[in-house]
Amino acid sequence: GADVDLAKVPLKYPGLRPWEIFVSESQERMTLVVAPDCWEKLKALADFYETEVSEIGRFTNDQILKVTFGSKNVARLPLDFLHDAVPRKTLSACWKTPNFKPLSGLPAELDLGQTLRRLLSRWNICSRESIIRQYDHEVKGRTVVKPLMGPMGIAPQDAAVMRFDFDDFVGVAVSNGICPRYGDLDPYEMSAGAFDEAVRSIIAVGGRLPYRDRYDECFWSVNDNFCVPDSVFHPTGNPDGREKLGKLVKMCQALHNLSIFYGIPMTSGKDSMKNDARYGQLKVSVPPTILYSMAARIEDVRKITTAEFKMPGDRIIVVGPVYDELGGSELASELNLRGGKVPKVRAVAARLRYDTMHSLQQRGLIASCHDISDGGLAVALSESAFGGGFGAKINLPANKFSPLVQLFSESHSRFLISVKPENLDEVFKNFGEDAQFLGEVTEEKVLSISQSGQELLKENIDELFQAWNRNFDQGGSI
Repeated sequence: GADVDLAKVPLKYPGLRPWEIFVSESQERMTLVVAPDCWEKLKALADFYETEVSEIGRFTNDQILKVTFGSKNVARLPLDFLHDAVPRKTLSACWKTPNFKPLSGLPAELDLGQTLRRLLSRWNICSRESIIRQYDHEVKGRTVVKPLMGPMGIAPQDAAVMRFDFDDFVGVAVSNGICPRYGDLDPYEMSAGAFDEAVRSIIAVGGRLPYRDRYDECFWSVNDNFCVPDSVFHPTGNPDGREKLGKLVKMCQALHNLSIFYGIPMTSGKDSMKNDARYGQLKVSVPPTILYSMAARIEDVRKITTAEFKMPGDRIIVVGPVYDELGGSELASELNLRGGKVPKVRAVAARLRYDTMHSLQQRGLIASCHDISDGGLAVALSESAFGGGFGAKINLPANKFSPLVQLFSESHSRFLISVKPENLDEVFKNFGEDAQFLGEVTEEKVLSISQSGQELLKENIDELFQAWNRNFDQGGSI
């Protein structure tokens, strides 16, 4: 049991009644359980850091929660009542495996350069500089990888990296993963894809997954934020509630499977479970969505990798295979395409790829590394090019996938990297068939993409930047 005196609880607002104090969900607070002989030490530490801390009660052995406000009794509740009096809710769910239809709706002729510019200006891809600049990300001068990097501070990055302090070079990387467009099509792969996106964003800057066979100080932590519609069945108010709950179950299964496989603990979370709107008789529900916010230890911030190309002549490589997975992609949304498969996380291969990437980064063999996600390879090439003020000359491999798939598929667990010419053989030796040579960085600010001698697109980097930047500044050139 426990004895709690609400009169000892510090208040944010005066005049709260005792029951309001007890059930309030005011933020930025925490409760601590402290052994009696440690209380004075904790209090002294809190005073030193000018942090308010209050002793509000004690645990007992009488199986009763007794709540008072000074001398006034507020509640007296047996623990068996608290834990077992309210019946547990039982909900009904159903799930039907998605039946993917072939992608349809593609126009007979498609200008790939114009398509790329349209994708770069989409709100899910375009520059966030107008928002980023509203926050001082130089607080305490410990930010190593900022939201925008490169010579002119315009290159978008995959994860942020900050030093803990100035006594050593240990830091922390912070990333996010979210792909709501996949939710209605395949909620399991939506959740798995968002988890993997957060992981590979940290790998891209130099992170390492924790060891699975021994103790490891390289901590990782992830917070899940569910944003889903009402999943409780009601014959008139929510007739598709069973299907919605089935999707939520699949999201949780993916969360569990990826967390266990990668060895990353779920340490916190937030659930928003009633995301529906009504307009008369019309009910609109959000697609099942989950946001993963991830943090990981960086052993040495001096060995991080950023996304922008570094030097003309550097060789460009794509790491990780592409698949015909345009379902739910930015391309499909922009062109109003229907059907197609949602990207699938192939975790076993991804884990090996991530471990290899970290090893090469630590050896200084990777000049730049950019996660391939929204918009696919074409968008990643553009961002890495204008981020460094360079261009790129690319020759797509002639394989079973069309240029459209190779350029715009959002298949997971892939990277766009550049390496110095003298490091090319060593990089391919380590990645093997998992890596594909694409071309090289050019001094001329042009993105040129060909296949088998046929030019597919040729775009000025400044114009691509203007599309991505949406003219947020009045210039728009690099």
